[in-house]
Amino acid sequence: MHKAGFVNIVGNPNVGKSTLMNQLVGERISIATFKAQTTRHRIMGIVNTDDMQIVFSDTPGVLKPNYKLQESMLAFSESALADADVLLYVTDVIENPEKNTDFLEKVRKMTIPVILLINKIDSLAAVQSADEKGKAVSTKAKNTAALGELVERWHNLLPNAEILPISALNKFGIDMLLKRIRELLPDSPPYFDKEQLTDKPARFFVSEIIREKILLYYDKEIPYSVEVSVESFKETEQRINIRAVIYVERDSQRGIIIGHKGYALKKVGTEARKALERFFGKPIFLETYVKVDKDWRSSDRELDNFGYNDI
Repeated sequence: MHKAGFVNIVGNPNVGKSTLMNQLVGERISIATFKAQTTRHRIMGIVNTDDMQIVFSDTPGVLKPNYKLQESMLAFSESALADADVLLYVTDVIENPEKNTDFLEKVRKMTIPVILLINKIDSLAAVQSADEKGKAVSTKAKNTAALGELVERWHNLLPNAEILPISALNKFGIDMLLKRIRELLPDSPPYFDKEQLTDKPARFFVSEIIREKILLYYDKEIPYSVEVSVESFKETEQRINIRAVIYVERDSQRGIIIGHKGYALKKVGTEARKALERFFGKPIFLETYVKVDKDWRSSDRELDNFGYNDI
């Protein structure tokens, strides 16, 4: 019998959901940076074998929205609760378990299998320290005890969830997680073509890769005020020609993105082109422009244009 199902990944910002998604799919589907709110859309990555299809979904970090863009991001996360066959709730070793209790309560009421993943356990690596009496004491036991306490706190909050410690970055626990997901998947024919890797078009990944470079190379509010739109994507046998527009909300932000004599924009374009060539496996000719679209994050019309209301 063939197995297939939707395995949706949810959790608060910056706990490693996108890194986990990429490890599970085996491809770089979601952009992953050290900054919170990197993921803005719900992104599917599909894993196929002869007798199984797992449709993973990465989602934005759960937050209390301050403007319409964040409302759309939260809607993507909440939609993942409605159609999951298995839910992966991701946290880490430093997050307060009581954060965003409203969303957590929705997870607690779910009747489908929920696997709670405590990520970044490699940060609990054993080191040596001295106690007050000067004795050498390994903190490995202390870290094990701390993890046990954390597991107990999460068990009290989500009593029906299975709990697995993992390190998505270092692939610790990933094989065990995949094995458990396979066991939990329902019997079903595949939902997508067996050759399909994602539900997103090529243009989406172009805009995401450019936005990733902006997240990495600019500070403070700039990356969060930016959206990228691909105006032209033309592929030939020799190369792909891409024209992309970087939208910002203020004239001052446009100047920062471009930089002195255009050096900042050139750096972003060069790094994005290299990443796109790795992604598509052929030469890329990339043109980037910067335009001002005031308050696009609070405009329903603009959010529609950028695909944020396609729940």
